[in-house]
Amino acid sequence: MIHDQLFVVVCELLLLALALVIAILAGAPFGVVPRAAIAAVVAVAMDMQNAVARRLPVPDLTTTVLTMTLTGLAADVRTNRWTGSALIRIIAVLAMLSGAVAGTLLVLHTSPEAALALAVAPLMLVTAAASWSTRSER
Repeated sequence: MIHDQLFVVVCELLLLALALVIAILAGAPFGVVPRAAIAAVVAVAMDMQNAVARRLPVPDLTTTVLTMTLTGLAADVRTNRWTGSALIRIIAVLAMLSGAVAGTLLVLHTSPEAALALAVAPLMLVTAAASWSTRSER
């Protein structure tokens, strides 16, 4: 399973890098075709990420469906179950919120390419860490 996750992370990195290259080559403001191509490539990358996240042993934590994470968190609050899962959900929500704010600010005040680069950079670190982790398990 670890090798499958590494494969998906590498594919996601390559797809987001492809979206960044399309954005750079198209130049902002994007036309219809580059915008659709970027959206399609990023959508496939995010769907792959979601598929891997669904297999993680953390209940009610998904990457692309923020509502399910918030629902799980609300259930924890209602039942007064403050477990490790609740903390993970809070961190996930804060990470998604901060990423959305940072991406929005970059698109509005810098460029869409900068926002895509912000997504690619940490994914490069995750890919390197996952690769290192996989090698150390052998």
